[in-house]
Amino acid sequence: MSEVIDKAQRARQATRGMARLGLSQRNEALAALAAAIISEQSYILAANSSDMEAAQAAGTSAALLDRLELNVKRLEDIASSLHDVAALPDPLGKVLDGATLFNGMLMRRVSVPMGVVAMIYEARPNVTVDVAGLCLKTGNAVILRGSSMAINSNLALTKVLVEAGARAGLPDNWLQSIETTDRAATTELMGLHGMIDLLIPRGSGSLIKSVVENSKVPAIETGEGNCHLYIHELADPDIIIPIALNAKLQRPGVCNSIETVLIDTTVANRYLPQLMDALTQAGVLIHADQTAFGLAADLSADQKNQIVEAVESDWAIEYLALEIAIKCVNGLDEAIDHINTYGTHHSDAILSQDYAAVRRFLLEVDSASVYANASTRFTDGGVFGLGSEIGISTQKLHARGPMGLEALTTSKYIIEGTGQIR
Repeated sequence: MSEVIDKAQRARQATRGMARLGLSQRNEALAALAAAIISEQSYILAANSSDMEAAQAAGTSAALLDRLELNVKRLEDIASSLHDVAALPDPLGKVLDGATLFNGMLMRRVSVPMGVVAMIYEARPNVTVDVAGLCLKTGNAVILRGSSMAINSNLALTKVLVEAGARAGLPDNWLQSIETTDRAATTELMGLHGMIDLLIPRGSGSLIKSVVENSKVPAIETGEGNCHLYIHELADPDIIIPIALNAKLQRPGVCNSIETVLIDTTVANRYLPQLMDALTQAGVLIHADQTAFGLAADLSADQKNQIVEAVESDWAIEYLALEIAIKCVNGLDEAIDHINTYGTHHSDAILSQDYAAVRRFLLEVDSASVYANASTRFTDGGVFGLGSEIGISTQKLHARGPMGLEALTTSKYIIEGTGQIR
């Protein structure tokens, strides 16, 4: 029997024990997991250091290295997120709706665990803890399939969490990581229809595409983030550069950073030179359309070297780096059409003081999160009050946007009678 099938069977057996856990047991276990992360931080960081050294030697990009790295502050934040999850209301046993039927039977629809949740993810070891915490709170068993790049970090975190969970009385095999780095294990995991209830990929576009197209297990499509910032002709000039720089620079390698700036042609002369100056000074490579490219005349020679003419493919790229595309558009309709054509339905923002334009943008842009006069960097489960997130869904069925506890539950009908027959 393969490792994947063996662990799937063990996870299925663990679901009954997980479903029996009361809220206080789950919350106490979450606190125990958080404490273990802090007490075992030297062990975890040593494992992460091995992964970082190997990744650096392999020439891994700065964006991926940033996702891979753990440090004391990040571990403290990870542990804190488990406490945040524990503080949230119980997602299980909620009566979602109900009625007394014509024959006197009492019918209720209640929230219950999904069952066995599998996660396939790349680079980010923090996902190991996020998924474990959210699945524990929702009474699910979980199988983790991390990337080979983070294998030491993921296995160290899993060991710490499993041992802490055992001390807290959690059932055996509630949390398991696939240890082999053979890619065939990922394919095998995707084929376990009937053994796994939900599969969530989190990582590169190619990973997500592979899971969505090939998985026999129900999957949630989490998003590439080709996010946009649209500068409307009635934008407040004082917020343009601060928001653009934050949305691009605060953490360029994450999915809610912007990859394209759209700006109304009527105000491009007024705002673009300063914006391109600020971006190039920050080391950003700009892929500019013809109009934007022509507005770089007053920049220094070094800055001009950081601006190249955009090609069609630039509008659809998730750079995840210090690169951005800039396009001048003829008004709101063209901006919305561009976003809905080239975007990934993740997070997009408009800067405008025109209420009608803002309202149309928020209604017509087909994305999971839409913003007015704010940075896209806020699309995050923790920021949205979910405690932490298991990913950001860009699809429309079951879950959309940052996914927390609710996305990991389903429902069942409970019907109580007094002897009725049909």
